[in-house]
Amino acid sequence: MSESTNSTAHPKPKKSTPKRRGPLRVTIAVVAVLIAAFVGASQVYTDWLWFDQLGYSSVFTTQILLKAAVFVVAAVVIAVPLWASMSYAVRYADVAPASEKKPQEAPNPNQSVPTSGTDAAEQMLRDVFGQQRAEESMRRYHESVDKARKVLLIVVPLLLGLFIASATMTQWSTVALFFNQQSFGKTDPEFGLDYGFFLFALPFFRMVVTLVTSAVVLSALAGVFMHYFYGGIKVQPGGVSTTVAFRRHAAIVVAAFLLTRAVSFWLDRYSSTQQQVGRWAGAMYTDVNSSIPVNAILAISALLVAVMFVVAASMNRWRLPLISTAMLVIVALVAGGLYPWIVQRFQVVPNEQGAQSKFIQRNIDATRYAYGLDKIETTPYDATIDTRAGALSSSSATIANIRLLDPNVVSSAFAQMQQFRPYYRFDSQLAVDRYAVGNTTQDTVLAARELNPAQTSGDSWYNRHVVYTHGYGVIAAYGNQVDSAGNPKFLQSGIKATGTLSEDYEPRIYFGMSSPEYSIVGGKGDTLELDRPLSAEETNASDAKYTFAGYGGPRVDSLLARLSYAIKFQSSDILLSDAVREGSQILYERNPLDRVRKVAPYLSVDSKPYPAIVNNRVQWIVDAYTTSDQFPYAQGSSQDAATAAGAQRSNSVNYIRNSVKATVDAYDGSVTLYAWDEEDPVLKAWQGVFPGTVKSYREMNASLMSHVRYPTDMFNIQRTMLNKYHVTNANSFYAGDDVWSIPNDPTNDRNQPISPYYLSLQMPGDSRAHFSLTTTFIPQQSDSNSRNVMYGFLAANGDAGTGKDGERSPDYGKLRLLELPRSSVVPGPGQAQNIFNSDAEVSNQLNLLRRGSSEVINGNMLTLPVGGGMLYVQPVYVQSSGDAKYPRLQRVLVSFGDKVGFAPTLEEALNQVFGGSSGAKLDGSAASPSASASGSSGSSGTSGAATGGSSASQSSELKQALTDASKAMTDADAAMKKGDWAAYGEAQKRLEAAVKKALEAEEAQSAASAKASASAAPSASAAPSAYAAPSAAASASAPASAKPSTSASASASR
Repeated sequence: MSESTNSTAHPKPKKSTPKRRGPLRVTIAVVAVLIAAFVGASQVYTDWLWFDQLGYSSVFTTQILLKAAVFVVAAVVIAVPLWASMSYAVRYADVAPASEKKPQEAPNPNQSVPTSGTDAAEQMLRDVFGQQRAEESMRRYHESVDKARKVLLIVVPLLLGLFIASATMTQWSTVALFFNQQSFGKTDPEFGLDYGFFLFALPFFRMVVTLVTSAVVLSALAGVFMHYFYGGIKVQPGGVSTTVAFRRHAAIVVAAFLLTRAVSFWLDRYSSTQQQVGRWAGAMYTDVNSSIPVNAILAISALLVAVMFVVAASMNRWRLPLISTAMLVIVALVAGGLYPWIVQRFQVVPNEQGAQSKFIQRNIDATRYAYGLDKIETTPYDATIDTRAGALSSSSATIANIRLLDPNVVSSAFAQMQQFRPYYRFDSQLAVDRYAVGNTTQDTVLAARELNPAQTSGDSWYNRHVVYTHGYGVIAAYGNQVDSAGNPKFLQSGIKATGTLSEDYEPRIYFGMSSPEYSIVGGKGDTLELDRPLSAEETNASDAKYTFAGYGGPRVDSLLARLSYAIKFQSSDILLSDAVREGSQILYERNPLDRVRKVAPYLSVDSKPYPAIVNNRVQWIVDAYTTSDQFPYAQGSSQDAATAAGAQRSNSVNYIRNSVKATVDAYDGSVTLYAWDEEDPVLKAWQGVFPGTVKSYREMNASLMSHVRYPTDMFNIQRTMLNKYHVTNANSFYAGDDVWSIPNDPTNDRNQPISPYYLSLQMPGDSRAHFSLTTTFIPQQSDSNSRNVMYGFLAANGDAGTGKDGERSPDYGKLRLLELPRSSVVPGPGQAQNIFNSDAEVSNQLNLLRRGSSEVINGNMLTLPVGGGMLYVQPVYVQSSGDAKYPRLQRVLVSFGDKVGFAPTLEEALNQVFGGSSGAKLDGSAASPSASASGSSGSSGTSGAATGGSSASQSSELKQALTDASKAMTDADAAMKKGDWAAYGEAQKRLEAAVKKALEAEEAQSAASAKASASAAPSASAAPSAYAAPSAAASASAPASAKPSTSASASASR
């Protein structure tokens, strides 16, 4: 009866049947996983296709394998100790399940209240601390954790291992360099170790120590967690109790941690030579005499304490290792922090120069070597300011190639004259190169006429990716010549972009700095691509069409490839369009810099690639660098701050080599890497990682070698470091009494350092001119010192070619520094610009040019060490307002010392400065004056003496006429403001007379120039004009016509 009652009153709970997941949910989950996997696989597949098409599939597979290996090893290093630590805690659990507890141990609500005093006190303590509730809670937590034990033991180590491994994988390059390390053949001054140890081995050891330390710390945390829930750690009223298993576990983990600290302390000794703290990089007096010895002591101490913990784990005696640990912490704080401070404060600071001198010298020597400044050739140059006549007679090679066309200014002139269609464009900063023209080497300003993706017929996918696919041609102009109107004088131009440089090269630019994201090209069937506009002699009704005939990208004529690229570019048109047909290719990653970065991920690339016509192909030439920030004692330099446009890496570097010259074919995008610095150990190491990907520079042909130049970004970094590191004496370096700075660009108000310039230059002592990259130095600028005088001039020889295949000039890369006396009064660029601006005659003529809607633009200020001093040359452009505005060269400013010349031509301006005759022959090998009606001026080498006097007289008359015109315009303005119309009419008459006089003077000057040309040798007179400039009277009359004037001649002369 009672049994039935009990069964009725307490029915057995029915087991709930778990709900089965619906097949739809499972299907959706599986499909989602498959889609994600396919998207990821398609990215890998398209990357492999790209590398394989370029012939660099080994780079792709090597990177994948290296990253995978680092990922797996790092995951194992993290996951295995973590799993072992958690498993050990579970294995030695000290909490019994609830089912094994005796019934009487459970709390009984009907239990009687204890009567004895002892029992009452004990019960009170139990109630206060809630031990019963705590034990019950812990038992429940244990049961919850125990249910998920298997999952925790697998999931936690796996997830943490994958997470840390994914971060460690990014350091695959550190691992690759370690296993392919090379010797520098030079040792550091402190430890006597090869520099290769610091660049290749030490970063790897650091990475390993960091990874192992992470594994130990995570293992310790996971072990504590598991021990807590499995009874290894118990919180009781009297304190915390632990099991023997926990103490042994803790001892092993602490010992492992101390071992990692011991290794870290030992490596800190070497890392002190790489530190970038304080005024000088590297280990200084305090580091060598306190920090390095202390780190060695701490390393040995940590090792001994680790051994004590291992012994304690076996003997179960903990007092000695715990005391040793406390002592180690105290020693680390006192000896590692307080002792170096005492040495610095009481030994170094009172006698810093003497104490640090030895270590500063290490810093100087290492920095100069790391930046390639150790072989710089320094020459004292006591520059004169004497402007005697004929001073430039020995500098004709330099004067003849002075570049009057500023590549940073004339881009809009190129666009107005050579763009032809809105879907073309030119880069805002043009390139400077040199080409053989006849028997001379001619400096040129050039640019690729590239496609403008923003102007390719709106949002039509077909137009953007199938029709408008490429630019067309390279446009080049003489660097030292303009036409009669002041426009660039082109030697490669027109719709077909042909001329003196080449008539039959491949002009199509499929790969460039502004190419579309991707294009579908080639294939069988109709011609779909727009090639170029038709020239005047072509009579077809529509623009020329073309079909790509090279091998420039992966084929997309298979369903898998189309689907993969449709996913990559998120465009269904790739999958559905009929333009994707048999044989079609997809061109992408078309920027030359991006292509070099991908095939050589270990290189930093220069920010300024430039096009060159090499063997009838347009090649983008890209300079690339191997860099490091681990070179001992070398001062760091921000690569972003030092480079002209900011390199792709923003981290500090303290070692750089121009180790690779790369070319990217503008037609098919093929990339070729040439080892330029074959002795660079960093490049050798990477060649071990990616064998066969870099060719020797000896495989370069003579044509390509002739267009190689000194790299811009490396030069920027070198000149920045040279501000301080031109000083080679430690005591002078410490005093800081000879610090230089790079002058700001005086042509604008942006307070940016003046850019280095390429030009053909014959340095003092050289037998001929070399294509060079140059810069200037002035004293360090501060609130108390703003002297803008010349202290130094640096030139890097950029001529690599010798005319032979695979042969490099031994003078390439030579750095020449002309160092002026510290008492120099030779103006710096800023002071020279001030001299220009404050000259009364120059100011009057500039004001004349600025009248009306015209704008005067100062071109690059070139600095030339000629005539025993420093010559400044600055082209002056005039630009009208309106949508079609572009600059035209109108004047040339010249300065030598405090003398200024300002004239329509360079020769005239030089003659004004140097007593009527500079002595420079501008007609020799460069070109001779033209006898055309444009009136370009020049002087023949054979007849200059006979015509010098009359030319100077005519120039003086022309200047006087321009001055009178300027004064008349000023008076007219003043009269108009006052309302004095009689005075205004009188000023207008004077203006008309002055303009007429200027025209007559210019005609006389042109006649004299033509007469001089006629007397020259026939071969010379047939050459093109070297320094043609626009009519002076025309430029003067342009602004005059903008005023309310009755002067017909002023408006008609334009």
